[in-house]
Amino acid sequence: MKLSNRISTLTGDGDDGWALLYRARALKAAGTEIIDLTIGEHDIRTDPSILAAMNESAKGGHTGYASVPGTKPLRDAVAARVSARTGVPTTRDNVLITPGGQSALFAAHHACCDEGDTAAYIEPYYATYPGTIRTVGAIPRAVPVQADNGFQPTATDLAAARGARSLLINTPNNPTGVIYNRQTIETIAQTVLENDMWLISDEVYDTQIWRGEHLSPRAIAGMAARTLVVGSMSKSHAMTGSRIGWVIADAPVIEHLRDLATHTTYGVAGFIQDAAHFALTDDPELERRVGAPFERRRKIAMDILDTQNTVRLIPSDGAMYLMLDIRGTGLSGDSFANTLLDHHNIAVMPGESFGQAAAGHIRVAMTAADDALTEALKTLCAFTEDLLPKQ
Repeated sequence: MKLSNRISTLTGDGDDGWALLYRARALKAAGTEIIDLTIGEHDIRTDPSILAAMNESAKGGHTGYASVPGTKPLRDAVAARVSARTGVPTTRDNVLITPGGQSALFAAHHACCDEGDTAAYIEPYYATYPGTIRTVGAIPRAVPVQADNGFQPTATDLAAARGARSLLINTPNNPTGVIYNRQTIETIAQTVLENDMWLISDEVYDTQIWRGEHLSPRAIAGMAARTLVVGSMSKSHAMTGSRIGWVIADAPVIEHLRDLATHTTYGVAGFIQDAAHFALTDDPELERRVGAPFERRRKIAMDILDTQNTVRLIPSDGAMYLMLDIRGTGLSGDSFANTLLDHHNIAVMPGESFGQAAAGHIRVAMTAADDALTEALKTLCAFTEDLLPKQ
């Protein structure tokens, strides 16, 4: 039997861009010691207090059908969090609880795009973006931005989004660690308003701000009604496996997304929602503690990189990633990363995994212990020096 065209062409050219990650995992499974800096998975687990709240809720019987669009206490807590962080008044009627940020991206594109519409996204991009757009029958269109401008989208870059029904952005950004500054956010808003587009703003790293500030485009005048914000507990609270996230949007949008959830995910398990509510309301310092290792490791990385001039760090002011410019070696990010793995058992992601705008770069996830990250970065710098053309 022939599968649907939509499912069989989900990844476009058939490559999801993660071949090196799979190869590193295979080597590790075979017994090779790998310093794995490929993926944004915390090297700490979910806080025991959150797990205790989850267990108490489950044992208390909150294991039946989920509440769609989410429990009232959790939606209230998310709304309060968003109001406090963005300055935009937000109530539970603006919140849909989803099974993680990925499900929220799926729902948001369903809300914005019809079959055959073009949906734009900024490149470099998180690997699932084009496939998520294809799942709703829309046509993905990359909007490349320039490394030499610190991967901050400009009006010239954004001209490539004209004619699209929606534009997807991500700040703080995965893979680059870049936080879009106010000028960039205002330029994005102007593009969206002038072209009558929806804006989908992926803000799952909004608690990981190491320098500067995060500005949600929903806070820009005229943007709240046409912006859908994606959030998640995965990065802020190390709850990646719990699959708990949300969409923030105008109340009529949320009403329709509730119908979508009823016919697709049927919501999120009650004991997971109760644990998320506990995490957001019990200990205000928990988010800071979860993010602290990445802020510390960013400082370690910058100190190492400041001692040499062969690897250039893209301004990385947020999230758990470093984007390193290795174009001086003459190698693609893919060739560099695979050679580094072969020679030194260090796994990083090729920039090309996130689109051609990141060609000649690699992404380093700061998800290994401090000493392992230090060893890996020092080795990487020495390796890069050896690759440079000799004078």
